[in-house]
Amino acid sequence: MIQLTNAHLSFGSTHVLLGCDLQINKGEKVALIGPSGSGKSSLLKTIASEYLLDSGSVILENSETSQLSSKQLQQLRCAIAYIPQDLALVPNIKVSQNVLLGKVGTRSTWQTLRHQLLTPKIELEKILSILKEVGIPEKLFHRTDSLSGGQQQRVAIARALYQQASVILADEPVSAVDPSRAHSLLQCLTSLAEKNKVTLLCSLHNLEYAKRFFPRIVGMRNGKILFDGKSEAFTEQDFKQLYSLDND
Repeated sequence: MIQLTNAHLSFGSTHVLLGCDLQINKGEKVALIGPSGSGKSSLLKTIASEYLLDSGSVILENSETSQLSSKQLQQLRCAIAYIPQDLALVPNIKVSQNVLLGKVGTRSTWQTLRHQLLTPKIELEKILSILKEVGIPEKLFHRTDSLSGGQQQRVAIARALYQQASVILADEPVSAVDPSRAHSLLQCLTSLAEKNKVTLLCSLHNLEYAKRFFPRIVGMRNGKILFDGKSEAFTEQDFKQLYSLDND
């Protein structure tokens, strides 16, 4: 479970989260929408424990993050896969090596280096199986920077699945691909989340994608959550409230 209560976050004089309350239950698939600068990325990074709140609380897996020790927080982060907009892939290494980095938080530096240099057969088999699920098994040993944008998105999804995270946070995962590939990627991401019983929170700009692939929508504007409900309940009036320039 993910629970934010009265979450406030600012950077200097800029307020990015203003009293956000949010609860996402295990296994839910939720689309986070809103205009640029609405606080979507900040909300995701707060849940991923990259940002610490000024006030309020974040509870993940029944633990309040502000009360955890550094070691406990590191363990909790291993259960959360965060896919940033830039994907955070290492461009000049193989796809298999990028996927292996999904478990960097659970392995020592020596184990990580050893697996990068000489990947055990059992791990390669696991990675190949995951790459089959995301539709690019033939790219196992290809350099990551030789792949298309959509294929690199699939590598990032594969890394999250290899991590065996219980929560996936995806920040604009289809912003760099064309509509046909975006549809395919979101179909892949949501179906795999469903299959693996993973909680998925995904920020999107495209309302059509949010309604098509996610049962629940959370709408943000100016650091506040203005809509939280079923996708089919999101109306034209809700859209205007989130995106109208008259509201500024």
